[in-house]
Parts: sequence; structure tokens; C-alpha cells
Amino acid sequence: MKKISVIGAGSWGTALACLLNANQHDVTIWSIDEKEVEMLSNFREQKEKLAGVKVADEIKITSDLKEALTEKDIIVMAVPSIFVRSTAKKMAEFISGSPIIVNVAKGIEENTLMTLTDIIKEELPGYQVAVLSGPSHAEEVGKKIPTTCVVGSSDQKTCEILQDVFMNQVFRVYTSSDVLGIELGGALKNVIALAAGINDGLGYGDNSKAALMTRGIAEISRLGVKMGAKMETFYGLSGIGDLIVTCSSKHSRNRNAGYYIGKGMSYEEAMKEVKMVVEGVYSAKAAYALSQKYDSPLPIIEQINQVLFEQKSPAEAVTELFLRDKKMESGTDFWN
Repeated sequence: MKKISVIGAGSWGTALACLLNANQHDVTIWSIDEKEVEMLSNFREQKEKLAGVKVADEIKITSDLKEALTEKDIIVMAVPSIFVRSTAKKMAEFISGSPIIVNVAKGIEENTLMTLTDIIKEELPGYQVAVLSGPSHAEEVGKKIPTTCVVGSSDQKTCEILQDVFMNQVFRVYTSSDVLGIELGGALKNVIALAAGINDGLGYGDNSKAALMTRGIAEISRLGVKMGAKMETFYGLSGIGDLIVTCSSKHSRNRNAGYYIGKGMSYEEAMKEVKMVVEGVYSAKAAYALSQKYDSPLPIIEQINQVLFEQKSPAEAVTELFLRDKKMESGTDFWN
């Protein structure tokens, strides 16, 4: 049995806390929001973000960061990506022992272009840091619907420990050394999912969504390889797997926000409608900046940035994508 704290009591943090408790670990959930702590303590349910999933009585709920971080074996970082750095800063003075820190959020920091695990390493030096990602909607994990993820770390033993901790009969975990690829796949697919939602909001069909997803993973993988990630990672769970589920699921906040944008809302209005943090909006500018830094064009992501931040109409963005210069599908495909 491991002593585990989940930092963040949103839908994903709560679902993972329930999973880890079911795996017979000693689990604590921390939230900065006293009202959220009160709700979880009184009703044993995340009524706003994960309704219908019971939080077991033995799971401890707290807003005291010192209590949450003292003598833990594993700390799960489940706060939204935009709060990872500020939360890690607060955690620094309270962590005791040598816990493994697992990031389960998805994003790229806009002003530094750093991945979330790199941010955690910068703010909390000296700890083993890993990432858990993949096609894993909290609503389904909370209901024990079979799900598969990948855990990545530069240290093989850390990966194997986490694989044992998280894995059970309905939650299968693979291991990988490609932390960068896992993080890029998880962050950038959210931007493509906004495009998929816009596709639905415009009333387009399966053909156009399949095109967005296929060309989207091509964009992400080209950039990732230039940055030093492994191509095969983008064909796996944190790449095409996560892209499929985020572009197509009713649970996807990014796809749902995109739908409202396709219907004519601004991204601010769409996020209010979704009532949850829409990570793709925050990752879009960072993704485009990475494309400039590494000279790796991201046509879909470039158009999404223009729709989100430059008031370009979604229909115009689609037209521009289709009328770009003619290309071969694969840069390695040549006739003799």
C-alpha cells in the first residue's frame, strides 16, 4: 500500500483518487477551494464535475497543503495546466521524504514553451517526475469503464512502480521512456479537438473530422520528432489514441468548446458554456510558437489560433486549409 496525495479535486483528480483507493492505497485529495472540500466531505461526490461517482469514506479530503504533502510515497498533480507552476511553487516548502511526482494534466506553458513535467522539475528539483496520459475521460474512469493509459519517466523503475500502483482489471497502464512525446501528444491534441468541435458546430461531417484528425496527428508528430520525441509515441495511446477520444467524445471539453465556437461563440463564451477549463485554448498559442521555433508548420493549429484570437470565421479557416499549396501526403513517398 502506498500513501498517495492527489493535488486537485476536479473530475480527473477525483476519478484517479477513486481508482487508487480501489487499488487499496491510502489516498488524500487536496483542493485549494474550501467549498469544494466541503462538498466532497459532506456528499462524498464531486457533484459539479463528476456527478454519480462515489468518493469512498476512507479517502481523506483536505485544503491543508502541508497535511496533503507530508510523508507521501506518490504525489499526483491533477490541477489544470495553467496552475501547475503556481501550485508546484506552493508545494515546495511542504513536501517531505522522496515522493514520486506524477503529472496528469495536459498543456504547454505559453510564455516559456515548457512541458508540465519540466515545470515541475524546475519548481521541485530533486524528485522523480513522471507523466500519466492517454485516452482517459474522467467520467468513464470514475465509472470503471475499461481504459488504457501510458506512464512515462526517464527512470524505468519509476515507471514500473507507477504501473503497479495505477493498474487494475479495468485500468491498464503501459510504460514509456518518451516523456516529451507523451506530453506533446497530450497537449497538442486538445487544439486539434477544438478544430473537431468547430467542424461539428459548422454542421460538417465525418469526412472532414477524419481529415482533421489524420492531418492533425501528422502535424503533431512532425513537430514532436523535430523536438526530440519518438515518432512511435504519436501512434500510441498519448498520440492518436488520445486524439481520437478527445475529438469524438461527448465528454470532451475541448471538442464541446469547439462546437460552440463553430456555432458562432467566442472562445470566452464557449468556455463559460462548458463550465470547465478548456486546455486547448491555453495550448494553442504555445503550439504555434513551438512551430515557429522549430520551423515545423502546423496549418490546422495556425488556423485555430486565428479563429480563437484574431476573430477569423471558422468557415474561412476551413476554406484556407483546403486551398493551401498542393502536397504529397508523405514527405518520404517518391516514385522511382
